[in-house]
Amino acid sequence: MSPRTTQGSTSTMRRQNDSSVFEFILLGFSDFPEHQPHMYGAFLVIYLVTMVGNALIISVIFLDHSLHIPMYLFLQNLSVVEASFSTTITPEMLVVLSTERATISFRYCFAQMYFILLFGVTECFLLGSMAYDRFAAICHPLSYPVMMNKGVFVKLVVFSWVSGTMMTTVQTTWVFSFPYCGPNEINHISCESPAVLELACADLFFFEIYAFAGTTLLVMVPFLLILLSYIRILFAILKMSSTTGRQKAFSTCASHLTSVTLFYGTASMNYLQPKSRYSPDTKKLMSLAYSLLTPLLNPLIYSLRNNEMKRAVMKLWQRKMVFRTM
Repeated sequence: MSPRTTQGSTSTMRRQNDSSVFEFILLGFSDFPEHQPHMYGAFLVIYLVTMVGNALIISVIFLDHSLHIPMYLFLQNLSVVEASFSTTITPEMLVVLSTERATISFRYCFAQMYFILLFGVTECFLLGSMAYDRFAAICHPLSYPVMMNKGVFVKLVVFSWVSGTMMTTVQTTWVFSFPYCGPNEINHISCESPAVLELACADLFFFEIYAFAGTTLLVMVPFLLILLSYIRILFAILKMSSTTGRQKAFSTCASHLTSVTLFYGTASMNYLQPKSRYSPDTKKLMSLAYSLLTPLLNPLIYSLRNNEMKRAVMKLWQRKMVFRTM
């Protein structure tokens, strides 16, 4: 056999191995079949409430011009991210819960992973930008219009989305450049990169170094910005002589801090470990926390704890009732 023939057959075998997996099987919670109907109902209700809540925040801020300030425009962007993040994961998860063998195509799995990472990274930077906005408003109230003018706001929002897009494009493309020779069962609720990479037929050493370093950088930079901002905010609040002023400042910061704790606390456990020591079931529960609970709770946290949002909702409701009676 000639060297050219040998190379050709080797190349053919490699192509066959690399393309042997055309679809994946999402296992989800298949280990608990008796609980899946109840999970389906609960997750469907959570998803619908999430979409209604985030749509309400987006609409109220869009329609009420008094809320067209950075604090609420950041919140509007966050609601867009939360609704999109939930839509990327939940509908497919409902399909997994309602079928015995839930398959997902290679391309759809790629797309789902891409948008999970995109919205996740973008949310990290948006939360960091929101912390800077609170820092500027509370620690430098006189300079706030300059520190957080329209140009600065637009740059922070664009930077958040562009950073998410760039990091996501590199990481997702790299993940799906690996060969997947089988098995094709993803023991997770969605095509998140740690779960998919367990099926790769390749040496992942350099990718894991990149992924860990890149994720740490992209997650920790906004987190450190948030931490430093709130340290300064805390000292500024403690120096306030007015009890009402302190309560108002704490109230506006508490909503954001709750969102940060929910999102960072669970997402970092999944993504900041090259080889996670958690069991697959534990990883699924942690994924549910930032894919279901955070998008659900954020609208409730920001609307119920914010008097301006409640007033805007009531004003729009009263306007709607007036139009109905006319």
